[in-house]
Amino acid sequence: MPTYRDLLSKTKAEIREVTTAEADELRTRPGVVLLDVREPDEHEQGTIPGSVFVPRGHLESKIENLVPGRDTPLVIYCAGGNRSAFAAKTLTELGYTDVVSMAGGFNRWKDEGREWATPRVLEPAQRNRYHRHLLLPEVGEEGQLALLDAKVLLLGAGGLGSPAALYLAAAGVGTLGIIDMDVVDESNLQRQILHNVDRVGERKVDSAKKTLSALNPDVNVVGHDTRLGADNVVELLSQYDIVVDGADNFPSRYLLNDASLKTGTPVVHGSIFRFEGQATVFKPHDGPCYRCFIPEPPPAELAPSCAEAGVLGVLPGIIGSIQAMEAIKLILGLGDSLSGRLLVYDALEESFRTYKINRDPKCPACSIPAEEIVIAEYDEHCMPHPR
Repeated sequence: MPTYRDLLSKTKAEIREVTTAEADELRTRPGVVLLDVREPDEHEQGTIPGSVFVPRGHLESKIENLVPGRDTPLVIYCAGGNRSAFAAKTLTELGYTDVVSMAGGFNRWKDEGREWATPRVLEPAQRNRYHRHLLLPEVGEEGQLALLDAKVLLLGAGGLGSPAALYLAAAGVGTLGIIDMDVVDESNLQRQILHNVDRVGERKVDSAKKTLSALNPDVNVVGHDTRLGADNVVELLSQYDIVVDGADNFPSRYLLNDASLKTGTPVVHGSIFRFEGQATVFKPHDGPCYRCFIPEPPPAELAPSCAEAGVLGVLPGIIGSIQAMEAIKLILGLGDSLSGRLLVYDALEESFRTYKINRDPKCPACSIPAEEIVIAEYDEHCMPHPR
């Protein structure tokens, strides 16, 4: 009966090994992937920068999602070079055509003084909390860390801001800024699910912070109990990566649009009316802006507010959730954003439709250099200020 040493010798005879020096040179070549097949506790103590981490026990089940191309050049390493040899044979049997194992493993690499780093990893409690995210190859630990590093500003803690904030906090977005200068009113509770009856009369930013902090202590909730205005919009946007727009008036939307073009901050837009909702994404100078979409506000009689026309309470929950999804996609670089597309939801029909939004080459906001955009208060016409 063959021993472990016999099996290892046979395996090494069937694969190709490279030295640490050869592996160091290979990793500089375009397209080459270094695969760390050690256990999590080993990986946490140090790794080769740029490596893809997948424990040997999960290699067969995860490799196709992590490295879909069978012709991708792979350099596999473990601690000493034995597990990586077995991994190389397994991947060859799975159809990978350019696989090598690094002799001596990470221990020799480190002893030789080659580049290595201690990776930033999730804490055990975070691994448990975000376990369903970690199961997604498109997210994984790297994506979850990106979410924890992200900073998102929510314009409003109302109907749209409530569901968006809840799902962003639950997903582990590390910093959530909320700008709102209102107090909780009993009439808000039909749709603004951040708040409750015990907080009627309380500042909305304070109520939102209590709810979100209780949901996820990882999240830093920053309250901006102020009105969004020309005097603070640029400074506020400069502190965040993305803005989730839950504004309920046109001057705020145009002000936000023009400031976002100046700061380069993507805006995830949402709006609701009675039984209908809309969502899109405005990526500064990479697609249309809000002025391309709506060059000027409609007459007030054609665009009544929810306070005047009413809204079905569930509707902002749906649109706000879509906004949260778009924000997360932007953070992770996943899929196709709604930039250049308008998603329209009709609750009575239970239908979604998508319309193309074209960028206006003569747009008075996004067709000019960012430094030439003038930020000032807008009247009801919301027209750009002269340069």
